[in-house]
Amino acid sequence: MRPTAAGSTRVLALAAVLAAVGLLPWLSGRDPALTVLRARSAEQEPTREALDAVRRDLGLDAGPLALLGRWAGGTARGDLGTSWVSGAEVLPSVVSGLQVSLALMGASLAVAVLLACALVAPVLVRGRASGGAFAAMLAAVPEFLLATVALLVCGVWLGWLPTSGWHGPEHMVLPAVALGVPAGGLLGRLVADALPAVLGERWVELWRGAGVSRARIAAAALRRVLPPLVPQSGMVAVGLAGGAVAVETVFAVPGIGRTALGAAKSQDLPLLQGAVLALLVLGLVTGALAALARRRLLGPALRDAGLALPPARPVRAHPAVPVVLAAVLLAAVGWGLLRDPYAVDTTARLAAPSWAYPLGTDGLGRDVLARLGHGAASTVGTAAAVCLLSLLAGLALGFLPGFAAGAADIANALPPVIVGILVAAAAGPGTGGAALAVALISWPPLAAHAAALVQEVRASAFLTAQRAIGASPAWILTRHVLPSVAAPVARHALLRLPGIALALASLGFLGLGAQPPAPEWGLLLDESRAYVERAPWAALAPAVALALLAGLAVSASSLTRPRRTSGAAGRRPVRSPARPAAAGGPCRLPSPAAPGARPGAGPVPAPARKEPAGEA
Repeated sequence: MRPTAAGSTRVLALAAVLAAVGLLPWLSGRDPALTVLRARSAEQEPTREALDAVRRDLGLDAGPLALLGRWAGGTARGDLGTSWVSGAEVLPSVVSGLQVSLALMGASLAVAVLLACALVAPVLVRGRASGGAFAAMLAAVPEFLLATVALLVCGVWLGWLPTSGWHGPEHMVLPAVALGVPAGGLLGRLVADALPAVLGERWVELWRGAGVSRARIAAAALRRVLPPLVPQSGMVAVGLAGGAVAVETVFAVPGIGRTALGAAKSQDLPLLQGAVLALLVLGLVTGALAALARRRLLGPALRDAGLALPPARPVRAHPAVPVVLAAVLLAAVGWGLLRDPYAVDTTARLAAPSWAYPLGTDGLGRDVLARLGHGAASTVGTAAAVCLLSLLAGLALGFLPGFAAGAADIANALPPVIVGILVAAAAGPGTGGAALAVALISWPPLAAHAAALVQEVRASAFLTAQRAIGASPAWILTRHVLPSVAAPVARHALLRLPGIALALASLGFLGLGAQPPAPEWGLLLDESRAYVERAPWAALAPAVALALLAGLAVSASSLTRPRRTSGAAGRRPVRSPARPAAAGGPCRLPSPAAPGARPGAGPVPAPARKEPAGEA
């Protein structure tokens, strides 16, 4: 990837995102004038003359280009406009929400670092990986799910901590834990997986023989591990910005994420523009700080050396774990499919679990088990469609690494929730909009994997022989390159299916995905929040189902063994690669001129990647 091509693509992708934000009033399918008129005077009739007057006042009749230019000019001067709903300046609201979110992110990062240290400490003591499956399970739990469970257990049942608001340090504890635990599981998993291989390197043996203390060796090993993992750690903070939207909604925290979500639902587009712009800048600044930290850790001698970690040995789960999880999940879904998810029994509202209603009923008297079973088809089916779309995009862009690398950087800075808010503001909430939002940021890891495989296959000796005997480029592409790339990337996409399902569920939980009365799992969680104290089983059912899905994905992928494969014409076997990045996680496409470049953001770089780790 040439730096000029990547830089140009990055600038174009950023300009496209900023243009989409600036044109939200024009892209929205609803009439902004009607929204403003109702906000100003709910009793006034929306006549044509009144709506035209509002359009002239807002400058909406000048056209999209003038609208974009006026927004860009005002933003450059620090003027984000006026709220259409409250009439107040947008900038103070954005700054206030950003301050709350930054404080919450700081507390969440503290929780994440403490948890990561607890997961890494046994590895430093024993010199081998331990607890990897537990860390992977923590990393796979979505923030909104953990927030719901924490609110239910610690806030409602035990009454230890407040469940809403932002009035003191005690209000920060539960939201920080909900955000910090998955982030800490991811950080701990990355470092714990990489440390055993580093502790087995030659220099560690020499230091031990020279009598160097264990503490000094541990500090040096951590310094050796951290630089390649810093970009992934930086993207953890970006993930916190996306997860904070749901957590702030659950605990009624007045942060920037909740501000953006409220503005999207009320069609207050100036406030939404300011909030999304702040979140985008936060993601880009975090990525830049992570890159700067990596350069400082490496020092001037190693900055351009492509420092890589030795291959890690992931911890495998017990073979019975995925079998048990799959059996429980399939039994619940199959039983629910035999029941009616839309039947309303007003006499059994919020009924406790019984033989007639094994998982109880919701606020309208509908069978929770039936809605859970029928929602599985919607949730997993949509995720499969998104997975297929991401696979096709990843394969296509894998052949154009110079074009895709810059766009991948921007996509990595946008969590699914933020993209979902933008799509919902332009096209309205719905299953299709949620699927589009997740697909827009799910392709970078697959494109990175495909680009590395294309680079490897094109450099192989048997393709040189094919060219020498006169094979056409089309023949080589369709008979050798594409088959060698498509199958491993397809298996990689399949491994990402549960993560995509969880992202869709989070959008449904926020009201940006499937709409009532659809029995979608995220929507079921959102509908049950209002009566979680009276009927916790309605919230626990989809929460446990999502946890089982995440656990099944983690345990099943940890059981499968990477295999060595050999290609056509006696190609050499390929080393098993690193574990692919988590769904929605950062991936940078490798340069065609750099055979050692990493196709994924996982802890183990490898020049040849035929299969993502955890595949059979």
